[in-house]
Amino acid sequence: MKRSARKSIRFLLAALAVSSSPALAGDAQWIEIQSPHFSVITDAGERSGKDAAVRFEQMRAVFGALMVKANVNLPIPLQILAFRNGKEFKQVVPLWHGKPIDVAGLFQPGQDRCFIMLDMGVENPWTVVYHEYAHQLMNGNMSAELDPWLEEGFAEYFSSIEVDGKQARVGKIPSETYQILQQNGYMKVADLLNVRHNSATYNESGDHRTVFYAESAMLVHYLSDNGLIPKLGAYFTLKIEKNVGVDAALQQALGMNAPQFDKALRDYISSGRYKYYALPTPADIVEKGYVIKPLSTLDASTVIADIHLHSIDYHDKAVGEFLEILKTDPNNPAASRGLGYAYLQKGNFRDAGEYFKRAAAADSKDPRVHYYSAMLMTRDGSLNRREELPVITRELETAISLDPNFADAYTLLAFAAAQSGEPSKALADMQKAVTLSPRNDEYRFDLAQMYLSNQRFDDAISLLKTLINNSSPEVAQRGVALLNQVQEIKSLNASQPARVAVGNPSASAVVEAPAATIVTDSSPVKFAKGAIVSVDCSAEPSATLNVLSGSKTMQLRVADRKNVLVLGADGFSCDWKKQKVALNYRETAGTSGTVVSIELQ
Repeated sequence: MKRSARKSIRFLLAALAVSSSPALAGDAQWIEIQSPHFSVITDAGERSGKDAAVRFEQMRAVFGALMVKANVNLPIPLQILAFRNGKEFKQVVPLWHGKPIDVAGLFQPGQDRCFIMLDMGVENPWTVVYHEYAHQLMNGNMSAELDPWLEEGFAEYFSSIEVDGKQARVGKIPSETYQILQQNGYMKVADLLNVRHNSATYNESGDHRTVFYAESAMLVHYLSDNGLIPKLGAYFTLKIEKNVGVDAALQQALGMNAPQFDKALRDYISSGRYKYYALPTPADIVEKGYVIKPLSTLDASTVIADIHLHSIDYHDKAVGEFLEILKTDPNNPAASRGLGYAYLQKGNFRDAGEYFKRAAAADSKDPRVHYYSAMLMTRDGSLNRREELPVITRELETAISLDPNFADAYTLLAFAAAQSGEPSKALADMQKAVTLSPRNDEYRFDLAQMYLSNQRFDDAISLLKTLINNSSPEVAQRGVALLNQVQEIKSLNASQPARVAVGNPSASAVVEAPAATIVTDSSPVKFAKGAIVSVDCSAEPSATLNVLSGSKTMQLRVADRKNVLVLGADGFSCDWKKQKVALNYRETAGTSGTVVSIELQ
């Protein structure tokens, strides 16, 4: 098993062993409650808002105690909204056939920020959001993705934690988990353990998915209660490193084959008996001294517009909401930032830059405004101009000073350092980004590039091999393409004296040797799926692919069609048309790039 996977498993198992602005109904006062690690915005009153903040402080502290970890990191900022009733809550709820779905709590992910939304008018809005919060904690504190049954089982295990002033109770099984399995039946253990992140069972809603979650939770409980958690390391080693099948791996690691395991798990569930652990309430939960301040209706509307911006059902509505807010308050920094991010997502970099500048002028204490300002400067080629690098670097360092856990800013700072001719600093910044968000595959690819720039070939190869073992086919494919490049460069350097000239990640790094020259690009490798509309082979030996991906048409250049990596065919063809493909490429402009590899679907 690779080191990062072993570390994640040990980390996890140690714990188990132990149109207008948004409609705001009524005249309720909106307030913001700031606890040491969270911000809760609510119109449900100070008591309910503080209760929400305390609960998340409790969850965070218990997670840290279970993981024996002093610093519990969240890779992406989290904003909590507690609505006073269902009517208020429904303005942010996802739609199904045009109507809000029926839920009590929501987790809304995003690349720049995440949201947890609660309906405080119901008895228990916590269960769903605790599950997703557990995933966020794992993403920020564990370095490798584990099998879906273990990830989801642990999230369910963790989400049932109960905390009061004296103790935390960990490992209680909710009654609905039993009910789901009684009503819908069981999956065979072998089938459960073989579910992947891209499996239909994991992704399609319905009874199969519901059973998968419930049985995964029960399996984690069973392993924990019977002292089998330490043996999982051997199971994963057999399965991942030695490619042993599930049945044989279970027999060798746990002493049971799959049918025997089926019976043992069902007997455990039927017994209705389980263990849970009572831990002293962690001492670092602070329930006093929270900062409480009133919010204007306009400020609350801005936050709701931001939620809409991060939701596929309300994205277009959010733009109109932000514009209405700026009509009332032209200097509103949050609305300017929101519009900047909206235009950035659409590829409208000119308007995005303008609104980020307005946000920075109105409120220089928002780290993401400084980050996006720096990022947009790199879009116009400033990263290639050394005279612009100090400005970019200053913006990024300001962002990091305001948010020391801002992984994206460290990533871009690493690229700026690489362009400045500081490969060792670039590597250190990139390592910091991966430490802060250890499961971000883009960061890990970037880190592999930095290892390559520093001629640390073995480190790059080791990291890429962990990515190849990732359950995502897209990530694995990208890893193979880059691994081939690194191994080729390493081989060339071993066979002949070479000079490596490392430059900007958007330019070329050239490995020169008496007998050969290899040009490799250290900019991030991106992935896209789509269909080839046409191929232009008029300029030998290159080619240009016109690819329809989603709603956009991309122009991707192949430098040498005789030597490009093609999977699923004997080689490159100028006759491809209406051909479904998966592509690894490096972006040169919004919809343009250079091809790394092509896989026919």
